[in-house]
Amino acid sequence: MKPARTLRDIEPPHSWSQVVNGAWAAELLQAQFDEWWPKLFGYHMLKLGGLSCEIASGYCNIQHQICIDNFNPLHNVVADPFALPFIEKSFDACVLAHQLDYCSDPHRLLREVDRVTVDDGYMLISGNNPVSLLGMRGMLPWNRKRYPWNGRMFMPMRVKDWLGVLNYEVVFHENFAVLPATRHQACLAWAESILQDPCSSVSSMYLIVARKRTFPLKPIKPTWKLRRQLTPLGVNCRTKASQRVKS
Repeated sequence: MKPARTLRDIEPPHSWSQVVNGAWAAELLQAQFDEWWPKLFGYHMLKLGGLSCEIASGYCNIQHQICIDNFNPLHNVVADPFALPFIEKSFDACVLAHQLDYCSDPHRLLREVDRVTVDDGYMLISGNNPVSLLGMRGMLPWNRKRYPWNGRMFMPMRVKDWLGVLNYEVVFHENFAVLPATRHQACLAWAESILQDPCSSVSSMYLIVARKRTFPLKPIKPTWKLRRQLTPLGVNCRTKASQRVKS
């Protein structure tokens, strides 16, 4: 297994139009996010990266949404993802759409996002599955300099392990997009519905929804106490000397 951190500088895409079959991928990912928007509550939500900015979240109950990117026109804040200009525990939900795939240090990025996430807050992470038809296309020489293959792809189980180290509970995990669609999307949508369950492990994309869990450092003592049982005084004061006198 290759280390998560790399010295190679990876330039992330700032729009789904830069990604091969980006419109198809964004449409399927949008359908997955639409199921979770009504389940999120709070005051502030963070959408990190240009791909996250283009995910529509109008049905989300969290109205104040901050989009961070350098070049996407939908952004409202420009910042370094490794040094977010926010205080600790600022956001109730954070969206990372395919951000780990184009990050040189995923561990550092997750720690920084965890820093600005409130207790019991949500982190929604999507990415590409390397064990899929989409991942196998990255072995072709002419695809290595194109998105999404010029980035990196991590197994969903590996991402879940990273979240477990940060004390996150995975509440939802779904693999989808078994067949990458370029044309005849109606026929491929029918095939997708048939292959979704038996071939989910080799799907092209995944969505992980994790919730931040915290535990108090000092345990709370119970307010109730066990009632002490009373014993006769003679039993408590009985010694071996008194037993010899009686004998």
